[in-house]
Amino acid sequence: MNTTELAELAKLKQGARATWAAGDFPAIAERQLWEVGPRIVAAVDVRPGEDVLDVACGTGNAALRAAQAGGAVVGLDLTPELFDTGRRLAAELDVVVDWVQGDAEDLPFEDESFDAVVSTFGCMFAPRHEVTAHELARVLRPGGRLGIASWTPDGGMGAFFRTVGPYLPPPSPLAQPPALWGSEDHVQRLFDGAGIELEFDRAVAPSPPFDSTDDAIEFITTKFGPMIMAKQLTETSGRWPELRAGLAELYERDEPMEYLVTVGRKEER
Repeated sequence: MNTTELAELAKLKQGARATWAAGDFPAIAERQLWEVGPRIVAAVDVRPGEDVLDVACGTGNAALRAAQAGGAVVGLDLTPELFDTGRRLAAELDVVVDWVQGDAEDLPFEDESFDAVVSTFGCMFAPRHEVTAHELARVLRPGGRLGIASWTPDGGMGAFFRTVGPYLPPPSPLAQPPALWGSEDHVQRLFDGAGIELEFDRAVAPSPPFDSTDDAIEFITTKFGPMIMAKQLTETSGRWPELRAGLAELYERDEPMEYLVTVGRKEER
């Protein structure tokens, strides 16, 4: 990459950190994501004493569950502001997680450091998919297991991305669409040549209904960092009523929050 691209990439990641630190992501995680962590940990069959890495761990959706299973767990995220909640939850569960600020595209670990690498709706938001996949594979030991949960393009979150996207600034050419991680063909291509045999499944993340459409919009626009920023931008541009109408229609359609489960095993040497 040239100097200009490196500067743009750094700015992109600074913006991502600020976005995810805004609002109340722990509330979002608890309401909409929390049931997925146990599934991913079970899918990779974390065993006592194994070294486990949760990439883009947030508040510890998978990291905490892997620690409960007996793993020696590292939770890595670009946004350390989320770690206070993770530490509180770890204390409540009486488990230990090593919280590390870091970048999914440049993992600060030696090659073949972990028996299992997991990510629940996390690594999909790193801008360069091939770089991220290479890093996940690099730190996984021979015989190690990979487990990733990613929103699908054709599920409820994919519809959300399509609804909100036109109201946001154009994406950087350095960033690929996150929902591509929810496509089997795309993920298979990302790991081609990495020596990891992949299997795929699809599931739906349960989310309790809101009392009303107004409650749903109030929740997402006060708790979810990307939507807080989208609302601010559209209020400034005068397009907020239009976006709000789109969000209301989306909520009333009540599309299933489908996600792709990617599970892999790295070949033994």
